[in-house]
Formats: sequence, structure tokens, C-alpha cells
Amino acid sequence: MRYRIHHFREMKEKGEKFAMLTAYDFNTARIIDEAGIPLILVGDSLGNVVLGYETTIPVTMEDMLHHCKAVVRGAKNALVVGDMPFMTYHVSTEDALRNAARFIQEAGTQAVKLEGGTVVAEKVRRLVECGIPVMGHIGLTPQSIHQLGGARIQGKTLEAARKLIDDAIALEQAGAFSVVLETVPAPLAALITRKLTIPTIGIGAGPGCDGQVQVITDILGLTSGYVPKHARQYANLNEIIKKAVTTYQEEVKHGDFPTDRESFPLDEEVLAELNK
Repeated sequence: MRYRIHHFREMKEKGEKFAMLTAYDFNTARIIDEAGIPLILVGDSLGNVVLGYETTIPVTMEDMLHHCKAVVRGAKNALVVGDMPFMTYHVSTEDALRNAARFIQEAGTQAVKLEGGTVVAEKVRRLVECGIPVMGHIGLTPQSIHQLGGARIQGKTLEAARKLIDDAIALEQAGAFSVVLETVPAPLAALITRKLTIPTIGIGAGPGCDGQVQVITDILGLTSGYVPKHARQYANLNEIIKKAVTTYQEEVKHGDFPTDRESFPLDEEVLAELNK
């Protein structure tokens, strides 16, 4: 059974915490789905962790749709959310509707995510009215990284904190089924969570949110060296993969791979004929 948006509101009402993870390909989505994660985000963070960009800004609709299709094929139970990339919903409501529809119709996601609060609330309202579930995203919004002056904590001043509260309420009133709070002081995130009837999903926003989201490469230790403050490394696949690849290379060089076990035989009579 696939999770639906009402399941997450029910979890909030019961006080049940839930986890969300990013995925960008079929196999990762399949593993996450089989582990029971109920929400998968195909984040535009793929620009950083898959495509090697410094920011999420260069990510295109075609990039997102390509990866969303793969993830949807791998996830049978989780609700899959597609991240709408930079400037695909900012210019007009018509653009927002057209591009969001592509996520649902072409890629097969069950929801989309937009960055921004009051500034995108009317677009969120129209998407929801047209039957497209929307996840909001406020606080540190990576698509606005240049305007924000880098990856800084958001909502530290009274004015900024009040603005985030207003943004969260605007998204709820517009019909968003949940809202991501990124890099927000924990007490403020907890306050916003109490004020909303829709679930909050934190990333660097403390334990007071209804759910938590992390980038899969961070928690698996696939990146080299840097681990964000908001992340916890549950494995070190970077070293495991490097060791496996190094061992493979050494065995090839020394003739230890492949062996008969990894090779295919040929009928002796056929071989004898070929050697004549």
C-alpha cells in the first residue's frame, strides 16, 4: 500500500514521528522503500551529490524528471515527492501548474515541493486546487542561496522568526500537506510545529518537528570528508567502496580475477575443432 498525504497528518495527530530520505536512482529508492521509509524526496540536491554542481541552481526540469522516473520505478510504497527546480514556478502560476503537472503526469511522483512561504502561497493554492499535492519548504532555501548570503541559520532575529511563522501559516492555509523547515533554530521549529495542523519536516531544525529528512549520501558516508552539522553518519560507504575498488584493481593486476568461477566454459570438442 502506498502512503498518501493524509497518512502524514494522521501521524502528526497521533504524535508519531516519521522519516524522509532523498533518493536519486532506482536501486537506492528500492532499498529505502523496502526499509519502510514512508516519504522519499527526489531533491534538487542531486545537483550537488549526483551531478557535481556547487549549488542546486543549474538543475533543470529534464534533470529532475529523469531522476524522478527512476525513483518512482523503485518505490512501491513510499510517497515520492519531486523537487521543482529553480525558476520553474517563480515567473507565473501558469508556469508552476505546467511544470508541476509534468512531475505528476510524466515522472509519476505523487507530490511536488516548492521553496518559499508567502511569496509562493498563491501558486501553492492553485496547484492544490488542481489536484497536485504540495510540500512547502522554508528557512534555508538552497535555490535562494545567493540572496541569503550562503548557508546561514534562518530565523535568529525576532523579525526573521515572525516571518518564518507567517510563511508556515501561509503554506498551511494555501493547502500544503506538509512543510520542510531547514536550518532553523530548534525552539522556533518546535513552536512552528505546534502552531500548524500539517506536519513539519526538519533538516537542521531540531527534534521538535513531526518528521526528519536527510540527504542519503550524508547518512551513508558517501561524501568525502565534509559532513553537515545537521547530519549523522550511519555508515562510511566512502571507505567501504574505495576498499572494494582497490582490491578489485589489485586482483586484476595480479591475475587473481577473474577465476574459473567467474568465467564461462566452451565445449571441449568445439575448442578442439577451433584449434585445428
